[in-house]
Amino acid sequence: MMMSTFPLGQWQVRRSGFGAMQLAGPWASGPPDRTGAIDVLRAAIAAGVDHIDTAQYYGPDLVNELIRDALYPYPDGLAIVSKVAGRPNGDDPGRLRAGIEDNLRSLRVGQLAAVNLRLPSPGRVDAHFDDQLAVMAAARDAGLIAGIGLSNISLEQLLHAAARTGIVCVQNLFHLADRGSAPILDECLRQQIAFVPFCPLGLPRGPENPVLNSPVVHQVAARLGATVAQVALAWLLQLAPNVLLIPGTGSVAHLRANLAAEDLTLDDEALRALDGPLR
Repeated sequence: MMMSTFPLGQWQVRRSGFGAMQLAGPWASGPPDRTGAIDVLRAAIAAGVDHIDTAQYYGPDLVNELIRDALYPYPDGLAIVSKVAGRPNGDDPGRLRAGIEDNLRSLRVGQLAAVNLRLPSPGRVDAHFDDQLAVMAAARDAGLIAGIGLSNISLEQLLHAAARTGIVCVQNLFHLADRGSAPILDECLRQQIAFVPFCPLGLPRGPENPVLNSPVVHQVAARLGATVAQVALAWLLQLAPNVLLIPGTGSVAHLRANLAAEDLTLDDEALRALDGPLR
């Protein structure tokens, strides 16, 4: 499993990437640990990470600026993926286009590997969804983005969008304790679309986290000599070859531990335990 890759549109990326949201500080609202953030970003690149997930509204502005300050000029082959926020009841197409252009300016790039249209919640297909999708397609056709992604979507929205234009990735909530997006993952695999689970270690943070505080996950981790986070990440990697991980951290030690999940193989006993109730 070590260093396996999967296409993210025209990019072939390592399946373990890095989610940069936490670099903006608690709940992506600051203040950031600037020195620590730059150290983590540079350590990620040094470790072979070639897929970084970000957004202009993290901070806002803070995370993109940290990425730029840490990594510009960017190494060849680095896929930077961002997102713009869609609205449920209509939108100004110019606002979405401006959001893409803001990302380009703050990151100092001419093109992003992909931008996800992030919806407030999964829903039905309607004219507003089509209008927003058209903005994304126009940005791709203009060369601002190499690929279109979708985030927080329903299976209906995925099928509708993919039938009309190329979709390179889908970001949905998915982890050991919440597998509601399994049909979307299956469809992405069928169409060879990258599936990027957000919050791969579960929600909420803290003592109520159903993954990191699960007795079952702890038992599996202890038996295999791994951390609970590594078990959760390895489970996702073994679930399907199109899963791309973007766990976030502000710690170089945690970054390295997360990447080491690639080397962890969950045996049949572990998989049986994790497929049952986690508590």
